[in-house]
Amino acid sequence: MIISDRICRLFLFLLCLGLSLSVMAGAREQAKRMHERLAGVPPSVTVLNDMTTKIAAGQTTAAAMVAMSNRHFYDTTLKTWVTPWTNEAQSVFEPLNDFTATVIGMIRDDVPFNTVLSGDILYIGQSVSLPTYSYSNNSHYQAIEDQGLDLSSELKRVSQSQITGLPANATAGVLTTRAAAKAFFSGGTNRAMLRFTMMNFMCTDLEQIQDNTRPTDRIRQDVSRSPGGDSRLFLNACAGCHSGMDPLVQAFAYYDYDDAKGSLVYTANQVQPKYLINSNNFKPGYITTDDHWDNYWRHGPNRRLQWDSSLPGNGNGARSLGKELENSHQFA
Repeated sequence: MIISDRICRLFLFLLCLGLSLSVMAGAREQAKRMHERLAGVPPSVTVLNDMTTKIAAGQTTAAAMVAMSNRHFYDTTLKTWVTPWTNEAQSVFEPLNDFTATVIGMIRDDVPFNTVLSGDILYIGQSVSLPTYSYSNNSHYQAIEDQGLDLSSELKRVSQSQITGLPANATAGVLTTRAAAKAFFSGGTNRAMLRFTMMNFMCTDLEQIQDNTRPTDRIRQDVSRSPGGDSRLFLNACAGCHSGMDPLVQAFAYYDYDDAKGSLVYTANQVQPKYLINSNNFKPGYITTDDHWDNYWRHGPNRRLQWDSSLPGNGNGARSLGKELENSHQFA
């Protein structure tokens, strides 16, 4: 399902911000409150009059679009909404970055949102006063924020592969931005990237979709089959997540984040060492040899996520996995 316009974003905001346009309120009061909720600032007299006229004529969506043309909708409301997706702490107190800017730009330009996890897409600033975009630091976006530039007009769309040097088939929308790599590929086992992507874009955490009926053949060696000496714990708890998660996370097998260099690392056809750590936990466990992934959750109770039947349910690399996730009904 394609989410390609601001209207869908509007309704999410109305729900999240608790906006209730009471039938008892006059059109002018409704317009003022709508503008303040969406843009975070009071409307000018001209804008208020325009929105009031539209609401009085039953054109509520058109009135909202007027409010969303205000720069503060992009600089404050959208940034505040998207920023928690970019870090494990889900904190709103983070600077603008390439992940956040790309989502904001896509919303502004009505880019089909079911490309946010798979597109060769990136949004950067266009002012000559800005440092050049770098995969090694956030100076470019920090400067946008420090200079108070207007995100409704400052951001421009570019090809992620041309700007970052990643192969085009290795780009996967916001998943391969520097901010996402720093947050979810740094250290660990890359499982965090899948977990937070599902939380942020599918409103689903792993505990909600545990399924102990899936095969355990793709669970890696680092997962003990007898945690604490009790195999029942693995069968009744651990396997419920790992049996579906590990075959999907294999899509990220060639990705890492280099803390020293501050940048995403991609090693084509070479599995990152983190996928092979703690192999003594269970020697017969699965050994990752490539980035081929399979979606075991297309069967069993997690069919309720309504995966796209036109897709094969398997593939290689982050881009094809992004398409699998973003075309599910749960994502939409």
